[in-house]
Amino acid sequence: MTQNQTLLLSRPLKIQAIVIDLDGTMVDTQGDFVVALNAMLDDLQLPHVDEGFVSVTVGKGTTNLIRKTLEQVIRAPVDDELLSRATLRYVQHYRHISGRFSTLYPGVIEGLKILHEQGYALACLTNKPSALAGPLMVEKGLADFFNCVFGGDAFIRQKPDPLPLQRTCEALGSLPAQTLMVGDSINDASAARSAKCPIALVRYGYNHGHPVEEVGADLYIDRLTDLPELITKV
Repeated sequence: MTQNQTLLLSRPLKIQAIVIDLDGTMVDTQGDFVVALNAMLDDLQLPHVDEGFVSVTVGKGTTNLIRKTLEQVIRAPVDDELLSRATLRYVQHYRHISGRFSTLYPGVIEGLKILHEQGYALACLTNKPSALAGPLMVEKGLADFFNCVFGGDAFIRQKPDPLPLQRTCEALGSLPAQTLMVGDSINDASAARSAKCPIALVRYGYNHGHPVEEVGADLYIDRLTDLPELITKV
């Protein structure tokens, strides 16, 4: 536990609601990404990518993931026609295998149960398309804990832009200053800072391959079950 966390134990953050990221925060979906991307690449008769590439590329939305994957294997700029064909294939494959190669991080269900019982309004805010996020949350037993779920296509912009988080606060009826964003990357932290929300980062997520402690945050946690002792309900 960091010194910052120790201080906050005696002065917990006063929180109305909690907004939680999905990939890299609640679910380790890297396996799903790798399988769906490589199935897409097979359809396009292109070489595969490995887990190392995927782990440092996820987190900025599906379109970015697919574009970067194509650029990696063809070593050239990607035109809109190829991106469109690839996206269609990727979404089809991801829907077919969603959840089969992913796992919940330790403490997620237990942490959500505690936060729900303590009366926090909960929302999931992810850059994953809504059509993929919703079924995954049902598959992993997460959906019933949340008041609302917003995918990457729910708003005109995605994280790290603050707009999705601002709109999520409005949906929850909570003040940004009392709405905790929980994520695993600089995207989540940047969105939270711009939206004037406090931010907690998990140490086990993706963050594009960089240590999460390099990103400024109010809290760093090892499990979602760490949160209840660091915040208090208002």
